[in-house]
Amino acid sequence: MRTGATAADLPVLQAHDLTIGHSVRRVAQGLTFELAGGEVLCLLGANGSGKTTLLRTLLGLLAPLSGQVRVAGQDVAAWGRAAFARQVGYVPQAHAGWFPYTVLDVVLMGRAARLGRFATPGAADRQRALQCLQALGIAHLQAHSALAISGGERQLALIARALAQEPRLLVLDEPTASLDFGNQIRVLEHVARLRAAGMAVLMTTHQPEHALRVADRIALLGAGRLQAIGAPRATATPAALARLYGVSEQAISAGLGTFSPDKDTSA
Repeated sequence: MRTGATAADLPVLQAHDLTIGHSVRRVAQGLTFELAGGEVLCLLGANGSGKTTLLRTLLGLLAPLSGQVRVAGQDVAAWGRAAFARQVGYVPQAHAGWFPYTVLDVVLMGRAARLGRFATPGAADRQRALQCLQALGIAHLQAHSALAISGGERQLALIARALAQEPRLLVLDEPTASLDFGNQIRVLEHVARLRAAGMAVLMTTHQPEHALRVADRIALLGAGRLQAIGAPRATATPAALARLYGVSEQAISAGLGTFSPDKDTSA
């Protein structure tokens, strides 16, 4: 951290000349970007491009092969577990090994980052957990077993659990993948509200139209590098997405519909 700077002055997340992979297998290299509070960065890429590997590296779950990741100005490996959880919330693609906790108890687990070592959640923690469920439209499920709800509802519960941590950065790995259309819209609207409240959001998605809807910037990850990063409509063009996914520009434009940068939506 530079002299005189506070964590609030610095980007929430910084990656510099990052090489990611598993053991000696390199997945991508030369990755440099940062993310500020009140900003949404969407990461697009084909299956196998390294999106999840990148997220796991940024979260300190995988060590970088080279380069550096900083959260609030501090190397990600230097953070203690509880302190890191107060900075960063993570929602993975899927969750296995569920126990028969209630949905409210699942969300309350996110409050552990805000409690002392031997403390138990109190009334204020339960109220905060309930507020997170209400924000995502699933408060009516609070007393249900997490084993008895749908996969999409469990995904919403995981998002609520991450929000209960009250992090500065929320990392979402394909958060709408298992959701119906209404819940997809609900999640995207909530991401926009989080940005307005000053939270930084990094999310991956296989739906470029979602990125165009909520992102401040879009990053394209493919062929082992960041192919582009910048303003949504200047970055996620049909030509760029065609190269990224290996399909025609016409197919991309048809898939994007009114979200296509080639379409005039000003009327």
